[in-house]
Amino acid sequence: MPLQFNPVKLFAGTGTKALALKIAENYGKPLGQSTLSRFSDGEFQPSYDETVRGCDVFIIQSTCQPNDNLMELLLMIDAAKRASAHYITAVVPYYGLARQDRKDKPRVAIGAKLVANLLKSAGIHRIMTMDLHAAQIQGFFDIPVDHLDASVIFVPYIKSLGLENLTIASPDMGGSYRARTFAKFFNAEVVICDKRRKRANEIESMSIIGDVTGQDIVLIDDIIDTAGTLSKAAALIMEKGAKSVRAVCTHPVLSGKAYETIENSMLSELIVTDTIPLKRQSDKIRVLSTAELFAKAIANVNEHGSISELFKV
Repeated sequence: MPLQFNPVKLFAGTGTKALALKIAENYGKPLGQSTLSRFSDGEFQPSYDETVRGCDVFIIQSTCQPNDNLMELLLMIDAAKRASAHYITAVVPYYGLARQDRKDKPRVAIGAKLVANLLKSAGIHRIMTMDLHAAQIQGFFDIPVDHLDASVIFVPYIKSLGLENLTIASPDMGGSYRARTFAKFFNAEVVICDKRRKRANEIESMSIIGDVTGQDIVLIDDIIDTAGTLSKAAALIMEKGAKSVRAVCTHPVLSGKAYETIENSMLSELIVTDTIPLKRQSDKIRVLSTAELFAKAIANVNEHGSISELFKV
């Protein structure tokens, strides 16, 4: 018996509308119509302006700040479930609270697990996301997780730069596995910046493990927030004799004075994706789109195709 495909409908939350429009364009289908009604006290209510009964619904929304983005996604999921959608997939390009993936000190929450519980309780059958801060967060879900890898976007761009003495760097010990995985695409060496923090977003000291003399360094990370770590790492790398230093970060959180920090840093370029919309433009920031990759993944999910095939560079 041939496979039966249900009608597909793509919808966007307000926090990721620009990316959702690009995904829909690459998928070859317009975004579904929805409305977000707001009350004077700040309460809001999303609603669908077209039927979703019996459809495979993909709701696109990053759960970056403000927290309204997460609440809006939850309400959209609930609305689709109550409107008899056949299958609901949350497409969450940036999975917020992912840095809270464990109890690293007493009496703290595990935010990443709480968000997983909320999404499942709201009614999703599947989640699609990209470059989780910790890959094991996939285990917080008892439903299918499509974990897309942004290296398939970054690697061709880095290759196009033609860097002669390429070395991959991790801005901290925790990102060493990510850096080594990335380095395999180039058969490049890896160096590690060993940092010690006083508290969140504040670095006490940093040192480099490995030789960067005369090398074109590419720092690899999943999230760039205040840009303090990358800025300090770039300065130290150049001080140690590197030829150039740039950074690749999937999710441009860029809070506080991050833009000023980047513009005043030794970084020649910061390469990010559009999983989170930029708050402002910068000559040092280059944005690569994830839209085509997400569109292909959505098509493969609907057509029961392979997701891992999309990660071949």
